[in-house]
Amino acid sequence: MRVDSRREGPIITLDGPAGSGKSSTAKAVAKRLGFRHLDSGALYRALTLGLLRSSVVEADWESLSEQGFTNLDINLETSKNGFQVLIGGEAVDSELRTPGVTDRVSFVASLPASRQSILGLQRKAGEDGGLVADGRDMGTVVFPHAELKIYLIADLEERAMRRLRQIGQDCSDDFELARQASALNTRDQSDSQRTISPLKKASGAIELDTTGLAFEEQVQAIVDLAHRLTLL
Repeated sequence: MRVDSRREGPIITLDGPAGSGKSSTAKAVAKRLGFRHLDSGALYRALTLGLLRSSVVEADWESLSEQGFTNLDINLETSKNGFQVLIGGEAVDSELRTPGVTDRVSFVASLPASRQSILGLQRKAGEDGGLVADGRDMGTVVFPHAELKIYLIADLEERAMRRLRQIGQDCSDDFELARQASALNTRDQSDSQRTISPLKKASGAIELDTTGLAFEEQVQAIVDLAHRLTLL
């Protein structure tokens, strides 16, 4: 498998269910390889934040056209290690992680018009190669010809514990753990059954179960795969 000589390097995709460690792993792999990192989830969060800031009432989000989402003016600006997300030319970071955005982003990401509105933006980010992209349809829809595709999985309890740690909650609390696991299971069903860009393992993807792996081990496993496949 060879990389297009016109590009700076291969495209590596990391897909998988919520809580499988995609974004943190992809960011670390990109840093290790000297690649840029594309966090597709940040773009859907930006669309959601853009809607919350707009005059469009939430009841009308589902009926928005692709142009309606495009009008939110979501863009990417190349940064040292990846991309800065912009809304109307304004850089957004912590605003993307507010509860209001988090509560609604799954719904926004399920809308065909929203996904289509940023598809070109994502593909443009990969034009020069040297990219590690994470999401739920990176290897199936956005970059189907990526040189290396990884599908991350982890058991439900492990993913629930990771989510609790991520938001600073006690993962030894059985009630909170069960609640988080239930929420992730519902998200899995929604992502897998949606008509547009459902969550699934891409053709040719290598499945990596991170349940029993330390973070550094899963990062190293992907870096090793990149070298083993003579991509670098």
